[in-house]
Amino acid sequence: MSRFERHVFVCINERDESDARGCCVASGSLDVHRWFKSEFKSRNWKGRMRANKAGCLDVCEFGPAVVVYPEGVWYSPRSEQEVKEICDRHLAGGEVVTELLIPGLG
Repeated sequence: MSRFERHVFVCINERDESDARGCCVASGSLDVHRWFKSEFKSRNWKGRMRANKAGCLDVCEFGPAVVVYPEGVWYSPRSEQEVKEICDRHLAGGEVVTELLIPGLG
């Protein structure tokens, strides 16, 4: 049995800016991680939900990359509002936020 209901892994990998695939940090993933942590704190989810920093999740071209486990749902939130929507609909409500899915990985 897992200690947490869900883990949210946020890629914080940095690639050289000359890399054609881009990188999640350049796409704002550090902010995304901070927004998840802030949401979890404000919702008093300590011990229930966990936002982890991750190395490369290998979907750099879609960054910022986020994957929610245990479901294995892949998102690319680009704003604080989109992070809140994932928290409201998926993490609290169990509904996949289809409009924020990474294409082909949802």
